[in-house]
Amino acid sequence: MPCTLGPMNDWPEAWSDDNRGSRYGRGSAGAQPESARVMRQVRRGQAAPPGQGGYGGPGAPAPPYGGVPQQPSYVNGGDDTVYDDGYDSGYNTGQVYGGGPGGPPGAGTRGPRPAPNWRRRIKLTSITVLVVLVATTVGTYFWADSKLNREVDLSKVIDRPEAGEGTNYLIVGSDSRAGMSAEEKKKLHTGSAEGKRTDSMMILHVGGNGDTLISLPRDSDVEIPTFKGSDSGKTYPGTGRHVKLNAAYAEDGPELLVRTVEFNTGLHIDHYVEIGFAGFANIVDSVGGVEIDIPKGGMKDTKSGADFEAGKQTLNGEQALAFVRTRYALKGSDLDRTKNQQKFLNALANQVATPSTILNPFKLYPTMGSGLDSLIVDKDMGLYDLAKMFWAMKGVNGGDGKSMNMPTSGSTSSGNLIWDKTKLKTLVDELKNDEKVTVSE
Repeated sequence: MPCTLGPMNDWPEAWSDDNRGSRYGRGSAGAQPESARVMRQVRRGQAAPPGQGGYGGPGAPAPPYGGVPQQPSYVNGGDDTVYDDGYDSGYNTGQVYGGGPGGPPGAGTRGPRPAPNWRRRIKLTSITVLVVLVATTVGTYFWADSKLNREVDLSKVIDRPEAGEGTNYLIVGSDSRAGMSAEEKKKLHTGSAEGKRTDSMMILHVGGNGDTLISLPRDSDVEIPTFKGSDSGKTYPGTGRHVKLNAAYAEDGPELLVRTVEFNTGLHIDHYVEIGFAGFANIVDSVGGVEIDIPKGGMKDTKSGADFEAGKQTLNGEQALAFVRTRYALKGSDLDRTKNQQKFLNALANQVATPSTILNPFKLYPTMGSGLDSLIVDKDMGLYDLAKMFWAMKGVNGGDGKSMNMPTSGSTSSGNLIWDKTKLKTLVDELKNDEKVTVSE
């Protein structure tokens, strides 16, 4: 007799929802914990249509993947457990994290990598480089500015001539031995004299019609005018006495030297720059030496330490100082010595102003440090003024530039050199008006 089965979800009365006992979970009819039943498993492919059966059933197609039947996927768990026939995780093929046929669009796959935005990258790189350059430039400026020794006060100079066109620098090389040890004095052949004197003096005119460098021989015969003491502030009336030019510096320092140069030339001095023995040698060493062509016959002077054979050679700091100081190897001529000084300063400027120095921080900063530490300048001197002077020194022998000695017309009985007054007036007028210099020595 056929029996009628009720719906499969109708529980016997004794197994109702309210009387299942204290088993593992609500709706649990077996020993398997509820948590295990809730865990998802998915199967490949769709459920078989009604009446066709699943894999392994009568008339069913052979199961794929080596005969392993497709496993059902229990999705929701609990009382409403159902089969999920629409999602394929690839579990049976080991592709747990990959997509497969029938899976959601894009599941388990990575889309194409977006093309790099080169315009944005270049922009960010450019901004970064610009910020670094600006920060480095500003930092270098303040570092260099702090090293300038602004010790000379030109406001103490009285009765000054009117300023003309262009800029006039008075560049002084002193025999200062300040800070030098006994060993250094011996090595550089400087002697141990107290105080300091000027070994070289030059006027550099920077203007629009060519830069001009004029050496003032230290043996030039000049008149000491009325001046105000740089320390005492007391006024010392001029008596018409004549001395060698370097005696003015020895008497009352840079301020009286500027006053004497202005009084005897009529040319206004805008800036003052001084460097001592040790500083000069350090600058030369910091750039790796300077190449100089020694004239035929060589050069030997036991007092300055010069001992050079003829021909091109690279001089270190010690040798360079001997070269610019020597006079006895040149028959004692101060005029010939000033020529060598001009020659060397031009070579030094050209050596420093090269890409290998300017673009190499390992050479640029030591060079700047050596130079700025050893310079003494006036209180109004700025880094721009110093750079302007440097570039003028570099190009003074090229293009429209000119280097020369102060024109002389003879000497006194004591050997002091007398300036040619006619040529001097023409020279000063041309410099004041920033005209091309036509005067020769």
